[in-house]
Amino acid sequence: MQINSFDEYQKVYKQSVEQPEEFWAGIADTFKWRKKWDKVLSWNFSEPNIKWFEGGKLNITENCLDRHLEKNGDKPAIIWESNDPEKDSVTLTYKILHEQVCRFANVLKKNHVKKGDRVCIYMPMVPELAVAVLACARIGAVHSVVFGGFSAKSIADRINDAQCKLVITADGAFRGAKQIQLKEVIDDALIGCPSVEKVIVLTHTRTPVSMLKGRDLWFEDEIKLVDTYCPAEEMDAEDMLFILYTSGSTGKPKGVVHTVGGYMVYAGYTFSTAFNYQPDEIFFCTADIGWITGHSYIVYGPLSQGATTLMFEGVPTYPTPARLWEVVDKHKVNILYTAPTAIRSLMGFGNEPVDGADLSSLRVLGSVGEPINEEAWHWFDEHVGKKKCPIVDTWWQTETGGLMISPIAFVTPTKPSYATLPLPGVQPVLVDEQGNIIEGNDVSGNLCIKFPWPGMLRTTYGDHERCKLTYFSTYENLYFTGDGCLRDADGYYKITGRVDDVINVSGHRIGTAEVENAINMHAGVVESAVVGYPHDVKGQGIYAFVIFPNPHSDADLSRKDILQTVTRVIGAIAKPDKILFVSGLPKTRSGKIMRRILRKIAEGDTSNLGDISTLQDPGVVDEIIDKARQL
Repeated sequence: MQINSFDEYQKVYKQSVEQPEEFWAGIADTFKWRKKWDKVLSWNFSEPNIKWFEGGKLNITENCLDRHLEKNGDKPAIIWESNDPEKDSVTLTYKILHEQVCRFANVLKKNHVKKGDRVCIYMPMVPELAVAVLACARIGAVHSVVFGGFSAKSIADRINDAQCKLVITADGAFRGAKQIQLKEVIDDALIGCPSVEKVIVLTHTRTPVSMLKGRDLWFEDEIKLVDTYCPAEEMDAEDMLFILYTSGSTGKPKGVVHTVGGYMVYAGYTFSTAFNYQPDEIFFCTADIGWITGHSYIVYGPLSQGATTLMFEGVPTYPTPARLWEVVDKHKVNILYTAPTAIRSLMGFGNEPVDGADLSSLRVLGSVGEPINEEAWHWFDEHVGKKKCPIVDTWWQTETGGLMISPIAFVTPTKPSYATLPLPGVQPVLVDEQGNIIEGNDVSGNLCIKFPWPGMLRTTYGDHERCKLTYFSTYENLYFTGDGCLRDADGYYKITGRVDDVINVSGHRIGTAEVENAINMHAGVVESAVVGYPHDVKGQGIYAFVIFPNPHSDADLSRKDILQTVTRVIGAIAKPDKILFVSGLPKTRSGKIMRRILRKIAEGDTSNLGDISTLQDPGVVDEIIDKARQL
């Protein structure tokens, strides 16, 4: 599956676009199928209705585990590094991982989980999280992993939307110097979740927890009651594999649905191709499995290719700013895939921690989550890669399932802050506001994809209309990414940011409506408007304009109260960085908030606000500008 020169890339790309079905059938042939597909692809983007490898039968865990046992059973599949540097790391070979997955799959069966049932997973970054994900896939249950930083209300919303039957969690999690009480959060969430019958709890932090008779079970007790033989459930290529909730431009998170066959082929192909993965290399993706990056490039992509994947429980700067580099050196990591936020945060500690590390094992670097700024790109290149490691700057989304526009290591000439060129099989186009395709180079527009790829979402769970409206209705017969994009003179793509009401904070998409809903739940708040603004570390920060007529005499305390409300409703990840109390918001006469104006004020660019005479109350803009300067 590897591409070894730029000429070869151009040839493969041309073939993949001219004969996409033959191209993807060839890739799919490298995986293990119980029965070959009858039809490679049927699709339309108007309903939308997309099917890949129809009639094909398989189980993704046979591709991630069983097929490697004969030759590579003793090869490390997962290396786990604890939050605490004093603790020993844990290595699971393919053979051991296979046994643990089968055993836990039997635990799920024993607790009446069957094919098609939904299972919520809310766990720390421990090997048992990967085991739980694969155990669900083994028996055909649909996993919905929720990031360990979400609040009880956010979890309850997701559990109820998916009607989950069982929850897998732990007593707690370690993140840097913090301990997160996961079981306690789950207990609060489950007060309003009648669909949940059982909760399986892993002991990890040894925090005292409440265990309810008849509902709660210990992970350690349950696995003693079953054996390690569990045949993989036969799945149809278009059966559901997982639901992953992502923020939208309305207040309610949407459950992106990925299916077994196409997702497997796409995650595996993009992993081995873009990173130029070589046998026996150690691949280290620093993401959390609660996000799509962890699904595709910690679990499914690497394991489907028989790779060794490193899982890290901690944060890059704990207990010292040298921790990430110590992990790389300790495990002789060859490929490091991390986020611009992490890079900028590490830059903030100066060069001493990174320059003191060896890092000679590194061969390829990768960046994910948001466009990487030039300064961070150069620092990553010089101090981490020592100018000898290509940087694979990847653009993709939860909805795309895997990398879409990205350099191929050692093949694509890179440019700082450019995602460069589409991977084979990906057909991007730029369109103007009317949906006309913009041809040629040195142009910019909204980024769309004009042809299906196997890893793309099939629907949003329980609400197909929402999938259609969000991704396929803005422009006819195109998948709309929600991102603005520039294509330079060389045909290279550079993502310029979201064009919808979504903010990209530290690589995580947060809908402005969702944050506004949470702020508006606070007792004293009448109305709020939220926009993104440039942030030195996070890329984008959250700026909230809040109408709060009777604040405490202490405005700071009011701000803290609002932050507390957002944390309880969504989670700390969505807390605004700045809160400005205002008497009114700039609205059109029909009542629409002009976020464009607020965005300019948040960015400190008030010289060019455009025509504000059509607003209900133009005077409110001057007041907001004055207050913003004081803040």
